[in-house]
Amino acid sequence: MKAKKIETALITAGRDKKYTQGSVNAVIQRASSLVFDSVQAKKQATAGRAQGELFYGRRGTLTHFSLQQAMVELEGGAGCALYPCGAAAVTNAILSFVSAGDHILMTGSVYEPTTDFCRHILAKLNVATTWFDPLIGDGIAGLIQENTRVVFLESPGSITMEVQDIPAIVKAVRAINPEIVVMLDNTWAAGILLPALALGVDISIQAGTKYIIGHSDAMLGTAVANARCWDQLREQSYLMGQMVDADTAYMAARGLRTLGVRLKQHAENGMRVASWLAERPEVAVVNHPALPGCKGHAFFVRDFTGASGLFSFVLKARLSQAQLEHFLDHFTHFSMAYSWGGFESLILVNQPEEIAAIRPAGGVDFTGTLVRVHIGLENTDDLIADLAAGFARIGEAAHRQ
Repeated sequence: MKAKKIETALITAGRDKKYTQGSVNAVIQRASSLVFDSVQAKKQATAGRAQGELFYGRRGTLTHFSLQQAMVELEGGAGCALYPCGAAAVTNAILSFVSAGDHILMTGSVYEPTTDFCRHILAKLNVATTWFDPLIGDGIAGLIQENTRVVFLESPGSITMEVQDIPAIVKAVRAINPEIVVMLDNTWAAGILLPALALGVDISIQAGTKYIIGHSDAMLGTAVANARCWDQLREQSYLMGQMVDADTAYMAARGLRTLGVRLKQHAENGMRVASWLAERPEVAVVNHPALPGCKGHAFFVRDFTGASGLFSFVLKARLSQAQLEHFLDHFTHFSMAYSWGGFESLILVNQPEEIAAIRPAGGVDFTGTLVRVHIGLENTDDLIADLAAGFARIGEAAHRQ
């Protein structure tokens, strides 16, 4: 059968009749105990508990199975594990494949909680971490040790948005030790704009909190694994008690149905705002993967099928505390909040030393203040006017000092 286009797959994935039972969407099945009609039925459920048989609530219900099947269809894996948030997906995926005395390689541009996990949890478990330049490419071969078990990527990188040469990294790792597990935080691409497993990645992880949920009202993590890694990821995550409630699983599955159109609008809005920012005299560089000035832009063009709404830009000047407050405190459409991926536009600011402090490998090569924005679904004329007023406030605060 001819493969479905992504827009169609997002609508049909995970909607088998056994999950929908006559409805358009999968049923919401809330359950801890699942009742067996006979000893034989209990034996059958026990034997198939890892293959979608109703067994016990922590293994999942029809609601969970529908979402998991949808994610497998969309990302091309052998199975999908669900977690209560993106950080849980990252940490439990790593823990599923390491033991005391092991070593992992971690991109230096990774999400801050992932760095903290390596520093404070893995170190305590005697698992060593080496951070590497996100643009290392096949040079990663020089960092692989005999006890390296995991190579962890994130593309684009958190905050500074470097795009990695994933095929080159995977090829170099496989040439030295094909047993190493390559993981990717694929949140920026929502799992569908970058075909991670097709590029050789073993496990594609994302914070479904962002684009899958899409409305900033629930938290979710997913990890889609290939056949080589699925059984171990599934069983280890189960033993660590990882699961989500049925209502969140339902909301995530529902979010998938509009993910395609939302991402297109996020991308269109984001590119318009990014292009406007690139022309502003206050801006030194715009870190948007779809713009040539972004590090690794050529890899974005080669590997990605589209963009989302998250990017950053660096100001030519370092803002004072007074300028920061005057800039951030008076936006009309941009809200200050952690996370992203919802329908609303968000803004956060980092000074260079703040970014350097969360990056053990360094790599901060700018001196101006960095601004990270998530461009939502508002009219871009309103967003641009809001940012223009913000730039004007920076100037006003400078004159007062």
